[in-house]
Amino acid sequence: MGLYLGDGCISPVSSPEKKVWALRIACANAWPGLIDECVGAVRAVRPDNRVRTIQRPGCVEVNSHSKHWPCLFPQHGPGRKHERRIELAAWQREIVGADPRPFVRGLLHSDGCRPTNRVRRPSGDGWYEYPRYLFTNVSADIRDLYTEALDLLGIPWKQNKPIEISVARREAVARLDGFVGPKH
Repeated sequence: MGLYLGDGCISPVSSPEKKVWALRIACANAWPGLIDECVGAVRAVRPDNRVRTIQRPGCVEVNSHSKHWPCLFPQHGPGRKHERRIELAAWQREIVGADPRPFVRGLLHSDGCRPTNRVRRPSGDGWYEYPRYLFTNVSADIRDLYTEALDLLGIPWKQNKPIEISVARREAVARLDGFVGPKH
């Protein structure tokens, strides 16, 4: 779900009368492990459907056709995600509420990073560094879903820029490290 909200879309395949849809999730070439995990997740959701990987410039498109994708991802709609309402269906909220970690992990692996922040000491002599997680998404609704999931996990966060959420407290970063892990 998180990967779909960050880097995915659903689009019609061939003629509209057939009502067949393609789920497409773009995964950067730099993270082959993430591509494999995405393929595994799509297979787990629709085990009888074929899952393809299609090489695109700089990324691999994980692709699968089904008449059921709009039912499974009701966030689908015309236009860009940040220009339309994005909310979880009741059954999706129940799944995320039971264990928000996979949802947070997917969102961070699509639209997040774990950089090292370097700050000059207040005294002016020297620097200190610490890791943090940043999540950037133009959609306020997707940012809200991310922060709601962090709240469910008891992970403190701050909105440090209009489209960016930061998790920087040492304990919070350690909690995220425990289940997000590095992109690979």
